[in-house]
Amino acid sequence: MNTWIKEQLQLQREPKFQQFTAGLLPGVEHILGVRLPVLRKMAKQLAQGDWKHYLVSASDDSYEEIMLQGMVLGYALGTLQEKEPYLRAFLPKINNWSVCDSTCSTIKLAKEQPEEFWRFLMEYLHSPREYEVRFTLVQMLNYYVTPDYLSRVLKAVNSVHFKAYYVQMAQAWAVSICYREFPDATLPFLKDNNLDDFTHNKALQKITESLKVPSENKTYIKTLKRKISLI
Repeated sequence: MNTWIKEQLQLQREPKFQQFTAGLLPGVEHILGVRLPVLRKMAKQLAQGDWKHYLVSASDDSYEEIMLQGMVLGYALGTLQEKEPYLRAFLPKINNWSVCDSTCSTIKLAKEQPEEFWRFLMEYLHSPREYEVRFTLVQMLNYYVTPDYLSRVLKAVNSVHFKAYYVQMAQAWAVSICYREFPDATLPFLKDNNLDDFTHNKALQKITESLKVPSENKTYIKTLKRKISLI
């Protein structure tokens, strides 16, 4: 199976797209340059077969091969209980925001088993690995910004103190989505939270850049910006 995958990836690689992707993912190695729609099509094919065998034996030789594993986990039919061991094996492989976020948009266990998957995510909220924490936060902002989970999402985001850029940006992103969807309920959090100044201000920036937030709200949001001391 890995031989077939490598052959397909080689056939679909585009040198110019490889250069473009590498520019977006500094430090990430072994990028072939295969577009996401092609990877999704391959992942759907793999998910229809013996996906468990595939995930156990899958190659990690390239960015695209790791991306495929995350997508297959999303497209395969199965409960959290069935997918859990494979998901736990996959999460440490994530080493960039693209694999993280594309995987999050594909794995929709939060829609199928929200409470069970929330408990699973909580195990990774304070992981020492940057992208396991980001995975948790992006899952939250994708699927848990709802009336039932809003307070839990804000509490979870507030509890993360991991000074890594892609974690901080996910925190800011999550807060901005909470405000966009539930401005009145989220405003007290913006006034009083434990986020570091960089993350807090990035959350405000994302809110003010949103086309879905009224301009009169943005004017007030800007007043909540913190001054960051350079000393």
